[in-house]
Parts: sequence; C-alpha cells; structure tokens
Amino acid sequence: KITENAKKSLASLKRENPHLEPVLAIVQAHNDNLIQEINKNFAKEVGLRVVHVCLPEGSSKDEIVNEILRLNEDPKVQGLALDLPESLYSSKILNAVKPEKDVDGLSDVNLGRLVRGHASDCLVPPTACAVMELLEDLGGKTVLLVGAGGAVGAALQHMLQREGAATMSCPWRAPQLQTKLQHADVVVVGTTKPDDVPVSWIKPGTTIISCSHDLLSGKRLLYFCFTEKHNHAAENVVGSLAVAMRMQNMVKNTERWIQSQQYRKWDLRCLKLQPLSPVPSDIEISRAQSPKAVDVLAKEIGLLTDEIEIYGQTKAKVRLSLLERLKDQPDGKYVLVAGITPTPLGEGKSTVTIGLVQALTAHLNINSFACLRQPSQGPTFGVKGGAAGGGYAQVIPMEEFNLHLTGDIHAITAANNLLAAAIDARILHENTQSDKALYNRLVPVVNGERGFSAIQLARLRRLGINKTDPGTLTEEEISKFVRLDIDPSTITWQRVVDTNDRFLRKITVGQANTEKGFVRQAQFDIAVASEIMAILALSTSLQDMKERLGKMVVANDKKGEPVTAEDLGVTGALAVLMKDAIKPTLMQTLEGTPVFVHGGPFANIAHGNSSVLADKIALKLVGEKGFVVTEAGFGADIGMEKFFNIKCRVSGLVPSVVVLVATVRALKMHGGGPNVSAGAPLKKEYTEENLQLVADGCCNLQKQIQITQLFGVPVVVALNVFKTDSPAEVDLVCKIAKESGAFDAVPCNHWSAGGRGAIKLAQAVEKAANQKNSFKYLYSLELPIVEKIRIIAQKVYGAQDIELSPAAQSQIDRYTRQGFGNLPICMAKTHLSLSHQPERKGVPTGFVLPISDVRASIGAGFVYPLVGTMSTMPGLPTRPCFYDIDLDPVTEQVKGLF
Repeated sequence: KITENAKKSLASLKRENPHLEPVLAIVQAHNDNLIQEINKNFAKEVGLRVVHVCLPEGSSKDEIVNEILRLNEDPKVQGLALDLPESLYSSKILNAVKPEKDVDGLSDVNLGRLVRGHASDCLVPPTACAVMELLEDLGGKTVLLVGAGGAVGAALQHMLQREGAATMSCPWRAPQLQTKLQHADVVVVGTTKPDDVPVSWIKPGTTIISCSHDLLSGKRLLYFCFTEKHNHAAENVVGSLAVAMRMQNMVKNTERWIQSQQYRKWDLRCLKLQPLSPVPSDIEISRAQSPKAVDVLAKEIGLLTDEIEIYGQTKAKVRLSLLERLKDQPDGKYVLVAGITPTPLGEGKSTVTIGLVQALTAHLNINSFACLRQPSQGPTFGVKGGAAGGGYAQVIPMEEFNLHLTGDIHAITAANNLLAAAIDARILHENTQSDKALYNRLVPVVNGERGFSAIQLARLRRLGINKTDPGTLTEEEISKFVRLDIDPSTITWQRVVDTNDRFLRKITVGQANTEKGFVRQAQFDIAVASEIMAILALSTSLQDMKERLGKMVVANDKKGEPVTAEDLGVTGALAVLMKDAIKPTLMQTLEGTPVFVHGGPFANIAHGNSSVLADKIALKLVGEKGFVVTEAGFGADIGMEKFFNIKCRVSGLVPSVVVLVATVRALKMHGGGPNVSAGAPLKKEYTEENLQLVADGCCNLQKQIQITQLFGVPVVVALNVFKTDSPAEVDLVCKIAKESGAFDAVPCNHWSAGGRGAIKLAQAVEKAANQKNSFKYLYSLELPIVEKIRIIAQKVYGAQDIELSPAAQSQIDRYTRQGFGNLPICMAKTHLSLSHQPERKGVPTGFVLPISDVRASIGAGFVYPLVGTMSTMPGLPTRPCFYDIDLDPVTEQVKGLF
C-alpha cells in the first residue's frame, strides 16, 4: 500500500512536470550487495532513480562526509540516504546531510522539527515509521527500546509518546535490563541481542520488533522470539517497510524540491540609513554601512544555494540555470534610465537608478532590481571616477564595485588579446612555411594517429570539404585549409588594456628579429571597447555567446572575404576564458536591495548598456508586479537609442517606462552657460538662480523627450536636485517637461536622503508603467545601411543629412556584399552634443553629420559608423584621479575613490 501510494504521487508529479527525473543517492560503506538490490527494486516499483555511491569498506568518517558534501551540492540529486555500518552513524556524519535532502530524516534539523511538532516540515526516519506502522493501540502500554539509541531511537520515543505509550530505553548491558523487560508490553530492539541475555527475561505475550540496520542484510536476529509465549513481528517485514517508507519520503522530498524551484515571494530585510548633513564622501558613506552577506541576500530574493557562486562576503555570480527554473514565471516591469545630453561631469543616471530601486523596495515594499554596467578602470583612475552611484544612493561596497569586481573585464582582456596574438602568429607562420609544413603542424600525429579537432572539421565543412580523414585531402584542399591569407592592411582587431593610455593609440608590432620582418602598425583600445564586451552584454546564453565569439570578423583575406575567430580556431578557447564572465554579479545598494552588475560597454563607441542576461534574470526574480531598472549610457540620443534598436531586438524585451534624468546645471549649460571642466570650480551661472538660462536650456530636455516618444514609451523626467538649485528653477524644469509630453516630472533628493528622497519618483514610475505602451523600433533592419544611418541622424540627432567619406562608402559596399547589410546600427559619436561637434550645446540644427568610416562588430551583431574622429583609447589628464587614491597598509582600506 505504501509503495503504491508513493508510485501514484510520483506519477502525478511527473504529469505536472514532464521533465522530472528525481534522483536518490545512497551512500554505502560496506560490501553487501543485497541492500543495493532491495533499494533498487523498491525504487523501480515507485518510479524513482537510485544512484548508489559505494565507498570502500573501512572508509573513514571524513571520507564519508566529503562524499556527502559533494552530493549536497549536486543539483541533479534531490534526496540523500545513508547505508553504513552501525559504528559510523555519528552526529558528524548525519548532520553533514543537507536537511532538505535528508530522506532518512536523521539530521538534528529534521529531528528538531519532528519534536517541536512541525511534522509537515520534516521527514520522519523510515525505520521509526515502519515500527509505528506495525504497532496498534499503544495507549497506556509500556514500550521498551533496547539498544535503540541515536536519531532513530529519539524519533521513536517521541512518536510512541505522542500515541499515548510510556517509553523506557536502555542498552543491552544495563543492570536493570531484566526488570525493564519484565514490565514491557512492547520491546523494540535496535541492535543484535547478546547471547547471555536469556529469552526468559521477557514476559509472555510481549510484542517484539527489531529495527536493527542488520535486518536488511538478511541476518535473523530474533531467533529467541520464535516461541509460543511471545508475539513477534517478522524482522524482514520491518526491513521492507523501512525501505518502502524511505521511497515514500523521497517522493515527499521531490514534491518539496519542486516547490523550492518555483518562484518564491521575497523576504527582504532592508538596511536602515541615517543620512548626515553635510553629506560625507561616497566612500565614507559606503564604509559606514554594513552590507548583508551576499548568500543571505540571495536567499531573501529567492535564489537557490546551487544558483550562486560566492566571491568574498559581498559579491556572488548567479548561474544561468535560474532562467530555466523560472521560465514560466511572468516578467516584471522593465524601466530604462536615460539622460539629457550630459556635461563632462556626468549627471547622475547611476545615482537615480539606485535611488529609484531603494525607494521602490525599501520604502514602497515593491520588489525591484537595479542592473548596472561594470565600470572601467580607465575612468576610475582618470577623470570621471567610479560608477557606483553617489551619496546615499550607491552600490556597496563601492571600492569592490569600482575596481576588479569578479574579474569580468580581465577575462575580456585575456580573450581579446589571445585572439589578437592568434592573428599575427597565423600571418607569420603562413608567410614562413609551405602548405605541407603548415598542414603537418596544424594536424599533427599524436600517439601514432592523426585527426582533425572539432573546430578544424567545422572549417573544412565551411570550405565545402566533406572529409574527416587527414590523409585523404588533396594538395588543393590542403592549401585551402591551411591558408587564411589574411590581408594585414584590413585587420580591425586590436589589443586592449583597461587603462587610459594615450601612447598606445598608435603602435608598431613585430619589430623583434624573431618576427622575421613582419612589422605593421596597430593600436590598443580600452578593454571595454572590445567587441567581446559588446558580445557579453548582448548574449542570451552560453551557447549564444560562443556562436557570437566565433562570428567575430577580425580582418579580410586577400580576396576580400571576411576572416573570423572561428577560422583561426580560437572560438572554444575564448569561450573557456569567458565562461564565468557570462554570469551576472549580485551586489546590493546602501539600503540592502539587490543589484546586478554585468557588462560595461561605453555608449559613445559601443551600445552602452548592461547585459541582456542580467535584465532577464532580474525580471524573473522580481515577479510580475516588480520592477527592473537598468541604465543606458550618456544621453537618450546615444545610450537609449541603442538600447531600443539593438538591445531590445536581441532580448525581445519591451520596456515599460523611460526615466529621463536632467539637472539644472546641465540645462543651464545647454542654454548658453559657460563650459564646465571636471575638477574646476563651477562658475556663478551654475551656483546662482538664473531662470532664463534654465528656460533656454530646456530645449535639450524637450528634444530628448521627443526622441523617447519616437519609440512609443512613456517618459518620466527625474530632476536630480543639487543644493545650488533654487525652488523656482526646479519648478520651471518640471513645468516645461510636463508641457513637452512627459508623463510626469519629479525632483529627486536621493543623493542626500537615500531611497526616501526618490519616493515620488518611484510612485510616478509605477503609475507610468500602467499606461498604454506602443513600443516600436525606429527603423526596419531590411533598409540599406545608409538609410538606417540617415534615419538616426535626422530623427534622433536633428541633422539635415549625412555625408559619407569615400572610405565609409567603400566599407558599406563591402559589408553589404558580405551579407551584413541587415544588421542594426550602433553610431560611434560624441556624447557631449546632439551633433558631431561637442561644443554645440542645446539643440543644434542645420548640420550635416559626417561619417568618416564604417566598421562592423559581426559577432555582437551591429554595424558602427564613426562620426568624425572617435578615439577608442582615452588619455589621462594632467591631474588624474589616482593622485587621491591610496591604501592604508594597516587596515587595508582604500582611500580617495569616488
């Protein structure tokens, strides 16, 4: 009956979960195969899969614990049971089993729940269940447990007492054993009876049950009970019942496991803020707050223990398996934070993003997630500083956020430079070797055999050579296979480093004698400008990333055909270097709300958005009524346009609201105010009330609202308030914004007050998210490349027309011929103006946008026109940030980051 019920329950679970294949792992440390067979037979009857882990007889406790810990972390194992010699059932071993996998219910956690009466929250030891199943009408009877100590004995005593029985227990060698046996109505035997304990000590009519572990091995221990004077339960019945109960427990555990895999409501403990005035430095604020341990945060937002990889105390990678687990969970609302055309100082989009999620979650009790880009070390040590937000709206710890984080940018640097090295090495080897020599080295004889690698077989198929035996290729086929014939003048793949280093903008490589005269001009880009960074941020899975890495075009051959990373045979190696980087990093805000940090492409030379994967995972975690707030780099004309036309095409996600960040000082600059330089004191135009300057500058805000409306998404203006802003200036900006089509315009004080200072913004965003959304892309991918560029230039930037250089036109013709004409456009232009001239503020008109060159990131999936001259390697100023950055050698605390 027990087996049949378990079978029906499991069948029902499998109907609701067609891919369900629950696995019970049994750790065994003896050589008795009969136990294996009994477990397998019962499991097969129920429909369970059993994996026996057979350790050598005589294995130590530590060896057994190590195996248990391994199985605890195996996501494919839903239940764990132990079949060990009696001497090994120690507290250390039993409590090594995770309570949620403890099918035998022997851990202290499970027993504690049982004793406290939380039966629905625990699994009862199968042996104890089997004994109770055999006993009836226990009220008022005396039950003696002999040699039945430990976890099973404790569980039995509790269950017997709950049924009204009086219980006693003692070991076989206890002096009072004879007396207790004389008074017992039921005797439960836990271990083998010594020969010197006579049967006559047991009073006639006593019921005797054995729950010894040895029963399953077939030994007959109750020979002394087979008399007419005593009732007995055959020992094999207890053993069989115990195994059946174990399988029943496994089915119950499987049901719980299924429930644990489903979406869980957040149980988030927010951190309290006590804002000071005047506001301390960012790093002082960050250091004054004690962040939650990242595993605690992960549990609060519904992540499972096997879905995170912890880096220190405050950072963790989140595994992509979560997307499969929550695939049926509806997404939350999707909010993009963009900005007006910024000043060189930046206008606080990251701060608004953090302040908004702190307000939503810590103050309005709405699940929310911030998704941010990882900052490059270039700006961190250059001019701009870090990107963790600021004031009381930050990601913490800010020094970890702004420095190495979890090494993603380093992984990109390593992968990028491996590919760069492969290009030059391949050209050198092809220039200095015959076809035969190349072939012998590319396909060497190993252990007497010669074979193609998987990536080489794929290249053969692309060449139309359908052969797998290296010995069967003709000379012509060998030549086609070994020669990429890269044209050095067409190489577009550069080496990268994550430092602002202007002297690497143009270099010469190959000057050593060992390179045999192969010298060429090259350059370094900053690491975040690498196409691999763009790919990381746009990939939707590990497989997708690998395919994109293989498609990266690094040069053309001498016939004008593209040469890819796949042709160079390096795709698999690049994927290996990037396998951890593809997982988003979990951190937290100052108020303990969750943040994903992932990807970090610049917006002026790349698409400028955090990763698709971080957004997708966050949208599942927040639940249907929650919010995911992500940020696009620079102004709406730059980062937002690319978010909609590139990122949303890849992800298939539809944004609910755009939050457009503005500041009074930036608007004054667009209204004709003097230039602003980072590090220099602000001129009086920016620190004193000047309504006319603000009104004149609102043309830029109006233009950015219009750009947002091109995509059919509601826009809320967030005015990031500074202490120098007057109330009249703030009111004027909000009034003009609403009159220009914004759903709402809200002044925000989160920098000085934390989430509390952005509550009105959060409420406005929540209302806007419920408005009608008619999202649309700006252009069709089917249009010619030139037309797509023209649409962006005219509709977004306000240009009169575009002007292509001969080089740009030549590249467009080449990409179109190569089949890349249907890719979206990623404009590489200055972020300091709507035009190509950074000094032209406000809303420039009547200009013709010059396209100096056109390049393509085929792996990332876009064509990028260069507007004017765009550097992909920043330089250091006269006084970089690093002058103020220091380390206390005693406390190891970082100083001077901002």
